[in-house]
Amino acid sequence: MIRPYGGYMSSQWRTGGAGALAAYAPEVNVLGLRGAAPAGLDRTLLDDPATVALAEQFGVDVSQIDDEMRTAFLAATGAHAFDVTQVVYLEDQLPRLMAALDAVFGTGPWAPAPQRAVENLWPTVEAFMQQVARLTALEPVMTEIVRLRGARQHDCRLCRSRRSASALRDGADEPTFDAIDRWTDSDLPAATKAALGLVDAMIWTPFAIPDNVVADIRQHLSPAQAVEVALDVVRNAANKIAVALGADAPEVTDGVQLFEVDATGTLTFP
Repeated sequence: MIRPYGGYMSSQWRTGGAGALAAYAPEVNVLGLRGAAPAGLDRTLLDDPATVALAEQFGVDVSQIDDEMRTAFLAATGAHAFDVTQVVYLEDQLPRLMAALDAVFGTGPWAPAPQRAVENLWPTVEAFMQQVARLTALEPVMTEIVRLRGARQHDCRLCRSRRSASALRDGADEPTFDAIDRWTDSDLPAATKAALGLVDAMIWTPFAIPDNVVADIRQHLSPAQAVEVALDVVRNAANKIAVALGADAPEVTDGVQLFEVDATGTLTFP
C-alpha cells in the first residue's frame, strides 16, 4: 500500500535525490559545479593547514571564523584567497544538498563528478545561483523566510540587512521575520515550519536529517517545493564566502536594503 503524505503519494518521495533534482529543477546545473575549480589553481593551497583550519570552521559554523584564522588563511593563499574560498564553499555545500535530497527522496545513485577546471569559477557559481533564483515552486514570502534563516544562522551582516520587496508586497512584515528566530514556537504556517526544519538540518546536521523533518516536509510541501528549499539553502549559503573573508558588511547603516530578483535571477536594488 502506498502511504499518502499530505495529499502527495509516497511514490513521489522515492525517486532518489538525483532523480528529484532532475524531475523538479532540471534547469539547475548542479553537476556543473561538482568537481569544478579555477584553472591554474595550485591545489596544494587547499591542503595548507591554514586553509584546512578555515574550511573546517566554514563547515561547522562560519560565523566563528575569527581575525586570527582569517589572517593566517589570507597569508597562505594570497591572491588566490577568493578562488580557494569558492572551492571550500562548493565542497561544503554540495554534499549537504545531496545528503538532504537523499534523506527526503530516498538514497539513489548520483552521476560521478570528475575534477574539471574552469577559467573563472565565480561565473559558474553565479549562474547556479541565478538558476535557483528563477525557480517558482515557493512563494516569495517563504523564499525570503528561508533566506533570512540562513543569513541569521551564518550571521551574514549584509544578508541580514536586506529584505525582499516581493515578499513585502505579498504581506510579509518585520513581525513575520522576527518569528523566524523562534519558528518552532511561532504561529508561522505549517508549511513554512517544515521548510525551516530542513533549513536548520542542512546547516547544522546535514548528514543526519531527523526523521520528523523528513515527515514534515512530505506532509506539508510538494516535492518541487522541497527541492527548491534545499537548493535555496545552498544558494543562500554563498554568503559564507563573504563571512569567511570578512567581506559581509551591510551596504546600509539605517533601516533595511530592499532588493528584487529580476527575470534572469539577478538581484537588483530599486
